[in-house]
Amino acid sequence: MTAVVNQKRYRHYWLALLLCCVTACSSVTVRPYGGEKDTTEPDYKASKSYYLGWLVGEHHVNVTEICQQRRVMQMQAVYSLSDMVQSIFTLLIYTPRTAKVWCEKPYDGGVNGG
Repeated sequence: MTAVVNQKRYRHYWLALLLCCVTACSSVTVRPYGGEKDTTEPDYKASKSYYLGWLVGEHHVNVTEICQQRRVMQMQAVYSLSDMVQSIFTLLIYTPRTAKVWCEKPYDGGVNGG
């Protein structure tokens, strides 16, 4: 009887852990000119390293350098599933985040829908 209770308890622990993992993924999106979130491939994507639960580490992404003469259409900081798994395995010592930047698409005279 005790083995059955323990199995149910472990099943609940695993379910709770899975639920935390699924709901812990998050993103912060900034669109300076409004509109809907862009889901295309970003012009810039890089993982940024933080330590001790984001207490140590400061990163800057120079959007002027990335987009050059084009406008910045969207910026995003993402805490993805892979970032979270790395954090869990290091007991929150290493806690990466992914930075993404989308630039204005260059006008191509109507070719390719642009």
